[in-house]
Amino acid sequence: MEFEKLQNIVAEVLNVEPEEVTMASTFVDDLGADSLDVFQIIMGIEEEFDIEIPSEVAEKIATVGDAVEQIKNALN
Repeated sequence: MEFEKLQNIVAEVLNVEPEEVTMASTFVDDLGADSLDVFQIIMGIEEEFDIEIPSEVAEKIATVGDAVEQIKNALN
């Protein structure tokens, strides 16, 4: 559930197909995101899931899987 929503957020921000976004995808190396893109993705996550990701945690998110873990942690 979280992954599918995240896939759509990432695809929209980075202008890629949702199928290109996998749990192992890195935002920068695999998906071509820059720091502003990553910030927009984090903002999208916070809005979509109604959570807050502290900036020190957000800085450590490198892969889609990392982001899914943070979403799950924030929702529990």
